[in-house]
Amino acid sequence: MKLGIYRAAFLAAASLAAVIAPAASAAPGAVAALSPVKAEVPVEYHKLANGLKVVISPDRSVPTATIGVYYGIGFRLEPRNRTGFAHLFEHMMFQGSKNLGKAEFIGLVNANGGVLNGSTRFDFTNYYQAIPSNTTETFLWAEADRMKGLAITQENLTNQQGVVKNEVKVNVLNQPYGGFPWLDLPQLANTNWYNAHNFYGDLKEIDAATLGDVQQFFDEYYAPNNAVLVVAGDVNPAQVMGWVERYFGPIPASRNLQFPDISEPRQTQEKRAVKTDALAPQPALAWAYHVPPKNTPEWAAMRLIDLMLIQGADSRLTKVLVNEKGYTGNVSGGINWPLGSPYDYNGPMLWSGTLIHGADVTDDAILADVDAVVKDLQDNLVSATELNRAKTKARSELYDTLGDGYRFGLVNLLASFALFDDDPGRINRLEAEIGQVTPELIRKTAREYLRPTNRTIISLKPGAAAPSGEAAAVPTATTTATK
Repeated sequence: MKLGIYRAAFLAAASLAAVIAPAASAAPGAVAALSPVKAEVPVEYHKLANGLKVVISPDRSVPTATIGVYYGIGFRLEPRNRTGFAHLFEHMMFQGSKNLGKAEFIGLVNANGGVLNGSTRFDFTNYYQAIPSNTTETFLWAEADRMKGLAITQENLTNQQGVVKNEVKVNVLNQPYGGFPWLDLPQLANTNWYNAHNFYGDLKEIDAATLGDVQQFFDEYYAPNNAVLVVAGDVNPAQVMGWVERYFGPIPASRNLQFPDISEPRQTQEKRAVKTDALAPQPALAWAYHVPPKNTPEWAAMRLIDLMLIQGADSRLTKVLVNEKGYTGNVSGGINWPLGSPYDYNGPMLWSGTLIHGADVTDDAILADVDAVVKDLQDNLVSATELNRAKTKARSELYDTLGDGYRFGLVNLLASFALFDDDPGRINRLEAEIGQVTPELIRKTAREYLRPTNRTIISLKPGAAAPSGEAAAVPTATTTATK
């Protein structure tokens, strides 16, 4: 789903703009809460009259800046009968604007030794670049130029329809395990069309997009009142706000900003399906559970459950399925996996797991071992040692994200919290949220959200090819719901 990265010589690495405090000591065997603030990220938050949210995070450690523009439109919010439209539009944004011709935005970044990228996710489409800080004004102007005046032409649309269709063919239709399970699980586990459609796009619907569709989509969703601008790095906040007011301030807000209901009912029956993949050399298995609502104590507990069960060589499922039983060499998964982080979405979400295994082991045998691991978490309180190790993992992952050399991870969190929660400062409370989780809350959350009736399972079998044009979904599957 990501546009290919355009790289040039960019000799810089941003350091973590944080003050690291020592961890609080705890009595032996006690479950120690993480101290309330470990990494303090500078955050300035503003809003323009046209609705644009602006987040600035100054960091003078190296002379670089990272600019991100996040639009609150992702693939689960795209119009009916236009699957893949959000992703198609991501490509359109690189086709030129009023003052920058086709590919000139990319060329401008490359000429200044920068790095850029863009991606489409469940709830947003983003565009970002890391550049020398002395060019910050230039790229604020460039982002504003395409926000207010994208080059929407039939030539550009036709060209990008071909690009996107080829991407679908390469990444899904002609790829072993293409779309498995990241495209398949949401379509089977969810019941609301907006969460359950093929978001990479049906080839016929990609072809059916018209110039009028593109213009309407741009006018409605690519507007300042549906966007967040983040500037992080070696910048002067007051100077940045002056530029932002100058270049983004005159852009009019959308007058027709409407979003569908994306809520999901509580799942009450297990769902199972079988998918046939002619290109796959071995069978595979995937499962998913709906996670608790975001920003709740149960969600924080689910984040730690994810770390305990599937993340890292010391995780429970890795120990059992890889080390003890030898079913596979790797178990992958997570919350919002593999399309994002546990934090950068805004709606119903799945915790999923997957593995490729030999033909000599049945899916039921694997699931029995998964169930045994889950049941232990539901029946017994997790030890202080294991819970603290999971909290340390969470803290380590957060620091890795904030310390990314291009600041993309930092920008992503700031933009997500501003876009979805109107609260970019939450980035400095993440450790406290995780630190408050107790063994009792872990058990309670496992009992409610890891129940079999909240689970979806897909078995992938090597075999005959699926009908043409349908391999991007689960249409070859036989689905049964069991209590």
